Amino acid sequence: MSSTAGTPDPIHSIHPIDPLAALRAPDDPVHDVYLTGTVFLDIIFTGLDHAPVRGTESWARGMGSSPGGIANMATALARLGLHTTLAAAFGADVYGDYCWESLENGEGVDLAPSRRVPGWHSPVTVSMAYEGERTMVTHEHPAPPPAVPGTPPRTRACVASFEPGRPQEWVGLAHAQGSKVFADVGWDDSGRWDLAALPDLPHAHAFLPNAAEAQRYTGTDSPGRAVRALAERVPIAVVTKGPEGAVAIDSVTGESAEVPGLAVEALDPTGAGDVFVAGFMTGTLAGWPLTDRLAFANLTAALSVQHFGGSLAAPGWPEVAVWWNRAERSARGGAADARELARRYGFLSALIPAGVRDWPRLRALPTIGFRGA
Repeated sequence: MSSTAGTPDPIHSIHPIDPLAALRAPDDPVHDVYLTGTVFLDIIFTGLDHAPVRGTESWARGMGSSPGGIANMATALARLGLHTTLAAAFGADVYGDYCWESLENGEGVDLAPSRRVPGWHSPVTVSMAYEGERTMVTHEHPAPPPAVPGTPPRTRACVASFEPGRPQEWVGLAHAQGSKVFADVGWDDSGRWDLAALPDLPHAHAFLPNAAEAQRYTGTDSPGRAVRALAERVPIAVVTKGPEGAVAIDSVTGESAEVPGLAVEALDPTGAGDVFVAGFMTGTLAGWPLTDRLAFANLTAALSVQHFGGSLAAPGWPEVAVWWNRAERSARGGAADARELARRYGFLSALIPAGVRDWPRLRALPTIGFRGA
């Protein structure tokens, strides 16, 4: 690990692998990734037999709670061993207590730039999962001013979500001090789909829209054509294709790659995009080949959708290790597709020490209010 001799490294008391260990130097930033946004309390009901019916009461066989919103991304990054710092507003209520404690103590996210806001209660989202779909209800009061410091802390990278016509001053400041900006973008409700309307795009080191967004923004008819068009605008262009995988061009290294997704039974896609970005960021900051970065991002996203609930579903290295152990065993059985999968993910062997599978996972409790005896 990268800690100074004799000084404990708090994040590695929670997350057992440091993917950037070989790159760390004494004058590096304290944190790897900075992000900012709104934290929601997510309450997820599972095991519903059907959609809620007006005038009736429905019973759920399962329920979980977790910090959501920007906390999905913060959790995904921290669980992969990146030193993560978050600037967000937290309500001065029990929900805010729970989200703060879950992120700081359960996930090792640094909340020094964040703040508690008296008189403002935490935004809440209730999600109901049934028949492979989900329905969400959200309640929030107008958010307080962003908890962004005048100048963001110096970090290796930061995460941003671009919106048409809405520049974010902190993105330019982070870029100016050497932080690599990894950005996605949401649906353009205006219908313009104009890349020139994304004022912070010139600051992006990597731009990662999904296929529908990328094709509309570039006026193309396929993810491959879209990623080539985007690569003319940003150093690293990635177009995600959901369960079909992703395609990317890295103009910094001169690589291009397309990697298929993993076939899994998806229970809840909440936060899968955040997990993909976190996996890709991890590999990029660690200097992995582009094919490995895409494969790892696909894997982490596939692991996340097999569980319910945003940040609770984000995988860490223990989950990756369990998956890799199974993949290796299947490959030894001789099936051609299993051998191909093991070949594609062979880079994991050098990353995962055998003892990782035995590390405990200190996670957010999925129910609000439980305390130790």
